[in-house]
Amino acid sequence: MTSRLFSSALVGLWIAAATLNAADPKSDAAGWIPLFDGHTTDGWRGFGKPAFPAQGWIVEDGWLKHTAKGGGGDIVTTGTFENFELQWEWKVAPGANSGVKYFIDEKRGAPIGHEYQLIDDALHPDALVGPKRQTGSLYDALPPSERDLRPPGQVNTSSVVVRGDHVEHWLNGKRIVAYDLGSAEMIAAKAASKFKNEAKWGTKFATPILLQDHGDEISFRKLRIRPLKS
Repeated sequence: MTSRLFSSALVGLWIAAATLNAADPKSDAAGWIPLFDGHTTDGWRGFGKPAFPAQGWIVEDGWLKHTAKGGGGDIVTTGTFENFELQWEWKVAPGANSGVKYFIDEKRGAPIGHEYQLIDDALHPDALVGPKRQTGSLYDALPPSERDLRPPGQVNTSSVVVRGDHVEHWLNGKRIVAYDLGSAEMIAAKAASKFKNEAKWGTKFATPILLQDHGDEISFRKLRIRPLKS
């Protein structure tokens, strides 16, 4: 009897995780595409690799999680997107650093792109450099505006919107970064950043979505995307 109850509990957790991450009829009608089903890594692979990493990334309690010092490398979606709204929930461990990247070109051989920074602003040394390297920033280029950021261990909701040349970063329901590709602001931001010599940085093209392995613990869920008209 005990083993049957234990098995039933596991099945219940599996169903709960899948339900939490799956699209609902309203989401389907709005064009949302789930990127994570809550119990498998389907739709993801290693950056520059055909398969999903054998270590570092796990599925745990409905979260797609990178374990601290687990290795494995960055992961990317198997599909690419051009105009889109991307949403996800996330939480970092104390002192952790990671990010979600877009405008990624694997032919460059390095995961260089536009990064929505996810980090412990209070403890990680990179965040202490300044606002352009803190949560929600366009990493090393544009700082976020005033934010409602929840601390490590608590769940935050983020989104990236790309429509034409206009891009926005959102955090917990508030827009915190907005920029236009090719604008004077972006040209200046790039010139002052570590990406000043990267030819494709600051340009738009169809892109996979990348989740970063920065060696720290971070968890993602409710990853979904919907194509937009330009």
